[in-house]
Amino acid sequence: MKDHSGHDHAEALAHPGDTMEAREESEVEPAERSTTSMGHTDHNMGAEATAQNPHDAMGHGGHAGMSMASMVRDMRNRFLVAIILSVPILFWSRIGRDVLGFQLSAPLGMRDDVFQLLLSIPVVFYSAWIFFSGAVRALRARTLDMMVLVAVAVGAGWIYSLVVTSTGGGDVFYEAVTVLTSFVLLGHWFEMRARGGANDAIRKLLDLAPPMALVLRDDKPVEIPTSEVVVGDLLLIRPGAKIPVDAVVTEGTGDVDESMVTGESLPVGKSPDSELIGATINTNGSLRARAVKVGSDTALAQIVKLVQEAQNSKAPGQRLADRAAFWLVLLALVGGGLTFAVWRLAGSTTSQAILFAITVVVVTCPDALGLATPTAIMVGTGLGATRGILFKNAMGLESAARIEIVVMDKTGTLTKGEPEVTDVIVEGMAEDEMLGLAAAVERESEHPLAQAVVTYAGPSDGSRAEAFENVPGKGAVATVDGRKVAVGNRPLMEREGVDLGSMEDRRRELADGGRTAVIVAVDGRVAGLIAIADAPRPTAAAAVAALKSAGVEVVMLTGDNEATARRIASILGVDRVIAEVLPGDKASKIAELQADGSKVAMVGDGVNDAPALASADLGIAIGAGTDVAIETADVVLMRSDPLDVATALAIGRGTLRKMRQNLGWAVGYNAIAIPIAAGVFQPSLGLVLRPEIAALSMSGSSLIVAVNALLLKRLRLPGRGDASQGDR
Repeated sequence: MKDHSGHDHAEALAHPGDTMEAREESEVEPAERSTTSMGHTDHNMGAEATAQNPHDAMGHGGHAGMSMASMVRDMRNRFLVAIILSVPILFWSRIGRDVLGFQLSAPLGMRDDVFQLLLSIPVVFYSAWIFFSGAVRALRARTLDMMVLVAVAVGAGWIYSLVVTSTGGGDVFYEAVTVLTSFVLLGHWFEMRARGGANDAIRKLLDLAPPMALVLRDDKPVEIPTSEVVVGDLLLIRPGAKIPVDAVVTEGTGDVDESMVTGESLPVGKSPDSELIGATINTNGSLRARAVKVGSDTALAQIVKLVQEAQNSKAPGQRLADRAAFWLVLLALVGGGLTFAVWRLAGSTTSQAILFAITVVVVTCPDALGLATPTAIMVGTGLGATRGILFKNAMGLESAARIEIVVMDKTGTLTKGEPEVTDVIVEGMAEDEMLGLAAAVERESEHPLAQAVVTYAGPSDGSRAEAFENVPGKGAVATVDGRKVAVGNRPLMEREGVDLGSMEDRRRELADGGRTAVIVAVDGRVAGLIAIADAPRPTAAAAVAALKSAGVEVVMLTGDNEATARRIASILGVDRVIAEVLPGDKASKIAELQADGSKVAMVGDGVNDAPALASADLGIAIGAGTDVAIETADVVLMRSDPLDVATALAIGRGTLRKMRQNLGWAVGYNAIAIPIAAGVFQPSLGLVLRPEIAALSMSGSSLIVAVNALLLKRLRLPGRGDASQGDR
């Protein structure tokens, strides 16, 4: 910006590294845009993830190319076929005859086992086929997962039963195989529905984009599909209409509701050159706007891409669970073999030994372990997205839970980054009169400090400045309504021969308090002082209080002078201030805070703060607006609201708590269930666990893990309850 008024830059509001100009000049280039098309989002994960994660293998591995809704329907259909056929198989099994007292003969005079065999074929070759195909993929990837276990259990039980049936009949396991298949499919049907529920945020975002857009052709509105809008098209956006793509206003004024994308509750005023975000709503006023980003380049598409990448990424805790699941599968296979061998050596029949072996394999399925972290991650990232908080990966989500120190940049983060009048001191003149005269002079200037005075003074009373003179580095002088008015710093007053008198002490007090003092003189005499400073954001104090209540230390890091930084810190309640730091040195200050092992988060505007954001344990970019692809940050806050920092950490802590609860449940379940399944307590207590009951308990364990993760949606967040409390 040009300096026309010459205000004293020795008392400027911010260090050069913190000014708006510097931030604009060094702005980090956004990442390359994704080619993912809005409305055609890929819900499928890669084969590698499928093989590594039993949860993903069930949810995606056997459904390549299908949408989530299609996969849920497919899983439901497989379950329905299995459960419907399992009922008659169960009735004509030994359990049905001996336990349930079922007496009807099999149709067409068939043996019971032959009838069960015929009914089991669709279950094995349709319903359970995804287990076999998933197991093959896992083995090709040289890993072991839940698919391998289920395939071994179902395949071994069915093939053994087929051999017995083919050789004249005997004890068979058709009912165990089909009921096992039914319960495993039931558990994963519910799990996939939970995944779908966790993806509500993505679906809602995708549904926001309007299907049609009004494009001006020869100054006449023509309705075309939004997908056909190209960069450069001139759009007509009527009151109440959704904005189809990202655009820039060329004509008109209005208010736009951006809450569905940024979370900002109040409508945002728009005028020529204002940026518009696609899918937001023009509440009033007719706008003409030029399309600047379409399709996968829009802010909405980028948000969806970030949320999906975060949900499909793996946190350290999840990778630990994946390794544990691998060894658990190996344990199940070895344990099943040893169980069979021990029972045979103990004199049991082959049928009974196989029963115990299959039960061990089934009950050890690490499904709950595989679900423990990804379900919590999905819910946590979705919860953040609905509040304008975008976790770019699962690592960031888990790191947010461990933060002990939050370092916040001052200018543009804790403050608005714009000069604002804070105090007005008058001498020998009414305040309104003095402000009117000063504003008349400052309207001729483009300097930010001059504009702050004009904004504070309000609408013009009709007075105009004549004979305006800009005095470089000092201020400006003009004649207003026949009176000579000088507005500027002390050197200007010395040039004009104005004696500050007692006002000099007041000016020094303001300067020592971190304010810039603009002196106003009328007809050679001091008329008053106008103090200007960078004002705190409305929610900054609440953000600091919320972080403190959560046990997090807050540090202000700024390039501004010590006095200005201390003034803002005292207003906001920040106890520790690191001031007069050049942008290039901020990263080293982060390293100093990390030296004692503390986990440090850096919050900045993602521009001059980029090195510090990258070196911190967690980088949080605040006020990113529509530029959601800042490379250096782990978390992007769509709103310029520092209170969202506390919210992001609360979501991270809640997510990590759910991960630990789920992992504890999954490990505890297997520790108890495996010895029971192996028949350890059968000789002493007569306690036996059949494969179908093991399948039911395993599915129930998975369901508990999924439901527990969904309870994260009830997390109490700053601004919506007590910041120090978590979910119940």
